[in-house]
Amino acid sequence: MTQNNGYVRFPRRNALAGPRLGTNARTPGGNGEVSYQGCAPTLLLTGNLNGRYNDMAQCTVTMSSQVRQNFHQDCEAAINRQINLELYASYVYLSMSYYFDRDDVALHNFAKFFKHQSHEEREHAEKLMKQQNQRGGRIFLQDIRKPERDEWGSGLEALECALQLEKSVNQSLLDMHKVASERNDPHMCDFIETHYLDEQVKSIKELGDWVTNLRRMGAPQNGMAEYLFDKHTMGSAQS
Repeated sequence: MTQNNGYVRFPRRNALAGPRLGTNARTPGGNGEVSYQGCAPTLLLTGNLNGRYNDMAQCTVTMSSQVRQNFHQDCEAAINRQINLELYASYVYLSMSYYFDRDDVALHNFAKFFKHQSHEEREHAEKLMKQQNQRGGRIFLQDIRKPERDEWGSGLEALECALQLEKSVNQSLLDMHKVASERNDPHMCDFIETHYLDEQVKSIKELGDWVTNLRRMGAPQNGMAEYLFDKHTMGSAQS
């Protein structure tokens, strides 16, 4: 059996002699699925076989990992969910960044801060992808939900939204840590604690402080408050 240009080619005579290969094969007359388990690693072939084995069938090949150890499927699924959430957070922050860069908003240090946050969330997702591969899991990307809004209002309103977003991400990380703990996966627990939890707590505290100070300055009713906050506080955060 050879792979060529995204297809898997297998001789007709071998396919028809499935039992001799140690297979458990079925072709239900439409989208078929064949699992070849006669030799390691396991190959899962899926494709439209039209009720018979074709000489050339478009298939997806998934091979079991030889490095996987003490890595439960629930942990693998939790990482994939977190990847999606981190990419969603990056998407939201990117929307915020270019909103504050508009000529009728023009809070450029807010824009720089949210762009930095967007890049950081994408890096978090990529770090999870690398972890998934290191543990022998498989990455399954899902559709990324669009941000709930396109207009983010005042700087105070955007920071309040960012605060809630970071708390949601943190809760998801805590849930993922709980899954890893319940599945006796100390490596995954350490990974989450080392690379994510402390950073999330610091980010939540920083956003909470900024929201408090903006309210104290009279935002959003006092437009000068957000201008000064953008120039001094947000400007210092970017330096």
